[in-house]
Amino acid sequence: MTPPHSPRRRQALSALLATGTAALLPSWSNASSHNALPRAGRWLELASTHTGEVLSVAYRSASGLALDAVQSLQHLLRDHRNNQQHAIDVALYDHLADLAEMAGVEPRYEIISAYRSPVSNAALHERSAGVAVHSLHLEGRAIDVRLRGVDCAQLAALARGNQRGGVGYYRSSDFVHVDTGRVRSWKG
Repeated sequence: MTPPHSPRRRQALSALLATGTAALLPSWSNASSHNALPRAGRWLELASTHTGEVLSVAYRSASGLALDAVQSLQHLLRDHRNNQQHAIDVALYDHLADLAEMAGVEPRYEIISAYRSPVSNAALHERSAGVAVHSLHLEGRAIDVRLRGVDCAQLAALARGNQRGGVGYYRSSDFVHVDTGRVRSWKG
């Protein structure tokens, strides 16, 4: 691991800030509250249920985030209704990778919803009381998923036990919402 004040680390952080991708970094408060920094060599396979797109990508290596992979993930997780993109909290990717590891399967997910534009979120809220007005989907901090080979009830239980943010289990629609907000849980 690179020391926090090394010239190499400062140079990498400066490059991130210069390219406007600093918002993609996980929050230090979230990482430190769990007494662990994200491990190197992380990958995900995400399949959008709405667009049919599938992306299998290593987003983190021993040298840090793979920015091209993070940008590809951001594109896949765009609002499928209007193709608007938003920075996605990288802590979500680490959470998904950890949940798959806890379940003993490869991190292959179906994505029901990730980023939602304000227009899309408002339209969904009008149709359903289950859609929050100030949803973390608007901030790129929430994702609705299914993990291949794992029952959604089991995935929700693992996520609740992980204590890393919000967890909603939607049994009738068969998906789990995870986010990087405060720790809480609900059933939809």
